[in-house]
Amino acid sequence: MPGPAARRSRPGTAAALVDITTAAERAKAMADETRLRIALALLAGGEMCVCDLAWVCGLAQNLVSHHLRALRAAELAVSRREGKLVIYRLTDVGHTLLTSLAGRP
Repeated sequence: MPGPAARRSRPGTAAALVDITTAAERAKAMADETRLRIALALLAGGEMCVCDLAWVCGLAQNLVSHHLRALRAAELAVSRREGKLVIYRLTDVGHTLLTSLAGRP
């Protein structure tokens, strides 16, 4: 029989719903092939600007920007401004999720 901790964290409780919703949003963000390709490029390259990511992935810059917004919204990537460039990198959560999906460290 499950203990009290299992009951508190079961799906349906308020705290569990927030965690489940967040996990589902992150999984959806990484489920797109283009976003997965961009995330893998960030995993390999560390920090990159949109123009570099577009070149590495062989995609248009506006498409890469669109998908980076989705990764940022899911808290899988963050950005910082460096002059006129915006530099992106994976968050710790994004890194962990991606290495779990990709099956490599």
